[in-house]
Amino acid sequence: MDRKSLRTFCVMMGLVAFGGGAASQEKTVNQSIDESLGDHTKYETVIKALQKAVAAHDAPGVAALVSYPIGVKVRGKETNIKSAKAFIEHYDGIMTPGITKAIVDQKYEDLTVNYQGIMFGDGQVWVNGICHDNACSNFDVKVITIQEGASR
Repeated sequence: MDRKSLRTFCVMMGLVAFGGGAASQEKTVNQSIDESLGDHTKYETVIKALQKAVAAHDAPGVAALVSYPIGVKVRGKETNIKSAKAFIEHYDGIMTPGITKAIVDQKYEDLTVNYQGIMFGDGQVWVNGICHDNACSNFDVKVITIQEGASR
């Protein structure tokens, strides 16, 4: 194999390995969600919808994904938001640049999953299932926490 062919082969193998790694990590996240929280497809749908709505500055779209009431800081002041309407009214005060960046920049395969839910960034946002029955066999996935994250 000549040098150019060898280099091309190595680049192609690197791409295969990199792609396989990301796919493997995503599978691991899905498995963690299934085992800890329930049907990963419900969570994945909400996570992607949240990222899309935040990136588009779609306040009603984000508000529809939140569990109410929710305690947040609005321009630094602790506030209890009781409805989607109130969330929309305070959207720019709630969704700070740091929180927005944590949501938009989060890679699905790098999500933190545990019994408390799914964490974005350094804890700026958490999503989890909201149960509709004692067995939690019927649940909706919603944003349950919005806060400034821990500094690194």
